[in-house]
Amino acid sequence: MSALFPMFMKLENKRCLVVGAGKVGEPKIASLLDAEALVHVVAFGASDMVRKWAREGKIKLELRAFTAADLDGIFLAVVATASRQLNASIYNEAQRRGVLCNVVDDPAYCDFYYPAVVRRGDLQIAISTNGQSPALSQKLRQQLERQFGPGYAQWVAQLGETRKLVLASDLHPQKKRELLLSLASREAVQAALGADRAKKESAKKELAKAEPANREFAETEWRVTV
Repeated sequence: MSALFPMFMKLENKRCLVVGAGKVGEPKIASLLDAEALVHVVAFGASDMVRKWAREGKIKLELRAFTAADLDGIFLAVVATASRQLNASIYNEAQRRGVLCNVVDDPAYCDFYYPAVVRRGDLQIAISTNGQSPALSQKLRQQLERQFGPGYAQWVAQLGETRKLVLASDLHPQKKRELLLSLASREAVQAALGADRAKKESAKKELAKAEPANREFAETEWRVTV
């Protein structure tokens, strides 16, 4: 099996086709919506959520059979039907037209795979075993989710704002690089996350202190009202 080329792709305003809208197709549609793609769905039936997206105008949904013309002007296609024969037929048509295509859970008919992903705001960590062991990909994802907690989302956002300020400064280019590297160091990350945790713990303690007074006030108010 050839090596995969890892990349993150921009799909904003790109026309994407999904064939199949059941429990397999629904999460694929959701991921395309997250990427702000223009999503066209063709299927005989659709899940309640897919129908909801259609009513809200988030996707174009047509409840009918696939036709080759559905691939006209399409940038990327995802196929999630229960028919292996139909899936193969759509993939072959996509290949003929030069359209990137993924037949869900069938590596032989895929130009790209969906990796296991850890998302923390703008931080995304994607894991792939080239189809050898999806179970291992999921296990590694769970480990990384514990290692990179929710606090990284805010930290990455702060880094982005700081980077803009550094790049706009009059510092020497070498100094800018050194500063940006130091800001993204393990020590800086741990300090920032530690400060965030300390702030949350402090807030919890203050809330705990206030609770008895709040309860007393509420009881007094209740007695007066009654």
